[in-house]
Amino acid sequence: MAASGARAGARKGARAKGGRRADGGSKVKRALRVRSGDRVQIVAGKDRGKTGRVLRVEPAKERVYVEGLNMVKKHTRPQQLPSGGTMGRATTVGGGVIEVEGPVHVSNVMVLDPKGGKPTRVGVEREDGKPYRVARRSGARID
Repeated sequence: MAASGARAGARKGARAKGGRRADGGSKVKRALRVRSGDRVQIVAGKDRGKTGRVLRVEPAKERVYVEGLNMVKKHTRPQQLPSGGTMGRATTVGGGVIEVEGPVHVSNVMVLDPKGGKPTRVGVEREDGKPYRVARRSGARID
C-alpha cells in the first residue's frame, strides 16, 4: 500500500461514480444546441411525447427545465418575509407541498422544427462568420 497524504476521492478534479466530477460537472464541456425559449419534445422518460417551452438551461449539468413537464413535488417550510407590512410586523408565507419543473437531460429532448412542428436535430451553419442554428429536418433557421 502506498502511504500518501491525500485520499483518492479528495484529489482536485477527482472523478466520482459514473465519470462525473465531484463538483457535479460533466467530463466534456460542449455547447448545447437547446436554448431557453425553444419549443421541445420529450423523447424519453415518463413525459415521452409531450411538448413544452424551455424555461432554463444548465449547460454545466447538461439539463433543461421544460414548462409543465417532469413535475416534481417540493416540500417548503414556512418563511418570514422582512418587516415593512402593517405596523412593522413581519408577514409569514405558509409552507406546504408545491409542484415545480424538474430537470431533464438534454439528450432526452428534441427541438421542434419551426416549419413542420416535428422533432428535429439541430445543426449549426455559419454566415459571415456568425453561427446560426438550423433545423436538419427542413433546413429552416431556428434563430
